[in-house]
Amino acid sequence: MLYWSSLEKIAGGQFCSLLKSSFFLFLPPADIISTVEFNHTGELLATGDKGGRVVIFQREPESKNEPYNQGEYNVYSTFQSHEPEFDYLKSLEIEEKINKIKWLPQQNAAHSLLSTNDKTIKLWKITERDKRPEGYNLKDEEGKLKDLSTVTSLQVPVLKPMDLMVEVTPRRIFANGHTYHVNSISVNSDCETYMSADDLRINLWHLAITDRSFNIVDIKPANMEDLTEVITASEFHPHHCNLFVYSSSKGSLRLCDMRASALCDKHSKLYEEPEDPSNRSFFSEIISSVSDVKFSHSGRYMLTRDYLTVKVWDLNMETKPVETYQVHDYLRSKLCSLYENDCIFDKFECAWNGSDSVIMTGAYNNFFRMFDRNTKRDVTLEASRESSKPRAILKPRRVCVGGKRRKDDISVDSLDFTKKILHTAWHPTENIIAIAATNNLYIFQDKVNSEMH
Repeated sequence: MLYWSSLEKIAGGQFCSLLKSSFFLFLPPADIISTVEFNHTGELLATGDKGGRVVIFQREPESKNEPYNQGEYNVYSTFQSHEPEFDYLKSLEIEEKINKIKWLPQQNAAHSLLSTNDKTIKLWKITERDKRPEGYNLKDEEGKLKDLSTVTSLQVPVLKPMDLMVEVTPRRIFANGHTYHVNSISVNSDCETYMSADDLRINLWHLAITDRSFNIVDIKPANMEDLTEVITASEFHPHHCNLFVYSSSKGSLRLCDMRASALCDKHSKLYEEPEDPSNRSFFSEIISSVSDVKFSHSGRYMLTRDYLTVKVWDLNMETKPVETYQVHDYLRSKLCSLYENDCIFDKFECAWNGSDSVIMTGAYNNFFRMFDRNTKRDVTLEASRESSKPRAILKPRRVCVGGKRRKDDISVDSLDFTKKILHTAWHPTENIIAIAATNNLYIFQDKVNSEMH
């Protein structure tokens, strides 16, 4: 697979839909997609929604007619991960919405994933069965026990082919570990432990132990009136099992080393960019809150998203980010109205491509942005019904702030803030992206590379 050398190829309309017409999801308004995650090979894609369901999609194998063009993603399995609950002690309803999904590295023929709502984390096992045993000696075809007096001979049971059946079973339920709402989970590179974070604490779990976890970060003050910041996201380093990072609502990142102490309240490194006094406003603290943090695949960099920008941080430089990209700077003049309609509190995610050379994040009006770190080019694309047609080519979009408008430009005053792309995912090795636009899922592929395979 050849990767694009710059985003000019995308801007030239070389990103196409990987959707079948039957695959495009028209979900009821309540079933808003709340998380999207590829597995480690990219062959499976999982989505979670506000209704507590997890839908897994599988990529079709290569077609004989088109050997160099792998197929679309089709529904593989659907299951109910979480149900609404009620906390009688606090008189609070715990909604079933799936906050995060994380795949575990595959150890055998089965697949495993973690899913969490606000309070409870569950480990699921996904297995396939395409054969069934027949010819039992003591059971009939319906599975009922035979009359032993009728058994006059013995036969060897055989396995016969059957229609493929995907079975999803809960293997572990990790409950009662969090007082506040879980905002992120991350699987460690040791493949034995994972961590979960809420607003004030981060817990370390062993995948085989459900009744206890270890608190590794606790920023809750003795007096809650002294609370100045909360944890917004956290992630393990992809290669070093002792390192993890967590972000805060004040825009800072803290890198922690579990070798230093059992409780990582004292960070190893603090990444924080000094604020420009000239840009200080009432909204400064709100828009500086980090909504997502992701390590690069190489482990050298961290990618963060706040309300207006995405930033790339070098682990070796704490004073400022090495790269800053404006996602939708044209909204800076509209922060007051965005505060009034609560859009300013939207939490956008960000993603790396497989080679860490391109980053992606969402925006409003069903727009999503891509930035090429090498050429410094960027492009705005739109996930819409027009682009959902099979093999449809995506055309770059442009937001016009003022002055002359081109034919296809859209005015900043015409943006629809109810259409927002908060959740995105990038295939780990290929240029395939998954976009969750409210209650619709879009999957796009780099057409140039699919033809040059």
